[in-house]
Amino acid sequence: MPEPHGHLHRHHLLLLLFLLIAATNSAPASATTTNYQIFKEAPQFYNSPACPSLDTNEMCSHQAVHVAMTLDAAYLRGSMAAILSVLQHSSCPQNIRFHFIPSSTANHHHLRLTISRSFPSLKFQIYPYDSSKVSGLISTSIRSALDCPLNYARNYLANLLPPCLSRVVYLDSDLVLVDDIAKLAATPLGDRSVLAAPEYCNANFTSYFTPTFWSNPTLSLTFAGRKACYFNTGVMVIDLQRWRQGDYTTKIIEWMELQKRMRIYELGSLPPFLLVFAGNIAPVDHRWNQHGLGGDNYRGLCRNLHPGPVSLLHWSGKGKPWVRLDANRPCPLDALWAPYDLLQTPFALES
Repeated sequence: MPEPHGHLHRHHLLLLLFLLIAATNSAPASATTTNYQIFKEAPQFYNSPACPSLDTNEMCSHQAVHVAMTLDAAYLRGSMAAILSVLQHSSCPQNIRFHFIPSSTANHHHLRLTISRSFPSLKFQIYPYDSSKVSGLISTSIRSALDCPLNYARNYLANLLPPCLSRVVYLDSDLVLVDDIAKLAATPLGDRSVLAAPEYCNANFTSYFTPTFWSNPTLSLTFAGRKACYFNTGVMVIDLQRWRQGDYTTKIIEWMELQKRMRIYELGSLPPFLLVFAGNIAPVDHRWNQHGLGGDNYRGLCRNLHPGPVSLLHWSGKGKPWVRLDANRPCPLDALWAPYDLLQTPFALES
């Protein structure tokens, strides 16, 4: 029997009060003034009969699909939609383990409460990321959002996540899946590749680096013998064991340190990945990163889908679907993101 209107309304008001009290008690003073968003509870998703049972140590199980994402207050709405899309389209949703990486200064209690309320059965861990080690290495780029220290957490995944984890799918927060993530997680990495991602060899690769870089023979020889192509770091399958063995975090940091001495690239956290990995990654079908739906980094204009099938929609670029929808200025493809939006609106609270 449905709850009476007044009872439902009181339930949501009490929940809001609880969240605010919890945030006040657990957050530093600077964070207690944050206007926290409230999200609806997602449906429960169950495994199909063919799904394997997991090892005893579930958060390290090699039979599970492990997903790593950063968590940030500004993008939390996107993260919640991404989580829902992963679960909704998985044939074994109860075999997915999420590994969330927020800033060490974030309100972790609130983040855990928010995720647990919307996804009561979700198996996840939170790994605080101390951004102080990278803050001094960040160079200003063409869009301030790209300079957020949390964007660089992917550099440290192998250090942040448990040593027992051997493979992880890294996902940005501004995307939704419309296919089974197990297919992406099973991407063959071959004998040597550390990561896999869709490559875009028609992109102007030279534009990601400055004339200073290309005019220096020592630097430009970095790509000698490599068929280096652009790839987007928002969707990657990473072999963490190979990453650790090759100490790739140090290799990325060395390029960032050089960037502080002489400007060799312009665009945030992407170029160091290109310098270390471009030309040496395992391929992934383009369907797994229909990127650029947020437009360019300057104006965020509407974009169309790339030709071909779609398994993942990615609003990389300046325009985010939740911002455009709230402003009543959505792009046509933002309608594909909207069904995954779990935000509890004021109207819904009173309905």
